[in-house]
Amino acid sequence: MNKNIMIVGVGGQGSLLASRILGYAALEKGYDVKVSEVHGMSQRGGSVVTYVKYGDKIHSPIIDKGEADAILSFELLEAARWLPYLRKGGTIITAEQRIKPMPVITGAKVYPDQIIEKIRAKNVTLISADTLSIARQGGNEKASNVALIGLATQALGFDAENIRQAIIACVPAKALKANLAAFEIAYNSAAAL
Repeated sequence: MNKNIMIVGVGGQGSLLASRILGYAALEKGYDVKVSEVHGMSQRGGSVVTYVKYGDKIHSPIIDKGEADAILSFELLEAARWLPYLRKGGTIITAEQRIKPMPVITGAKVYPDQIIEKIRAKNVTLISADTLSIARQGGNEKASNVALIGLATQALGFDAENIRQAIIACVPAKALKANLAAFEIAYNSAAAL
């Protein structure tokens, strides 16, 4: 049983921390784990992609088109952009945040409408929520990345305690309380979606 997870977003959203948390959680469950970070233009608000692969034996850290079991997206347009990498029957867990890319900011392009509806029309399992609001409820909107993990925990086959321990191991002490709170709120709300 090997799992391929892509984490996508825009630079500064915490995708690298999210990949460390999921990688740690999988390692603690005894899986072989490979994490690969593809930065892109992360310092300039560009697309960031991270691969987390775990299972009995993982040979390559890279995920090709049609191979991702799940895509965690911190931004709606990024969820749509990376959709071709999702395998048939896969799951997308996305934040509903919209961050305008440079062509939209300059007026050269328009941010697309109805992204959630267009993704849903592809016959994939889609879980979405306003993770920024969830993180604010937990005390810090910067914990939006951990809120997304909370939303995805059950869909990815992890148990809550496993992820809690990974958060404790990976998140700096000064941000731990807000991150754990965001995780709990999102994890509990996932059951209602």
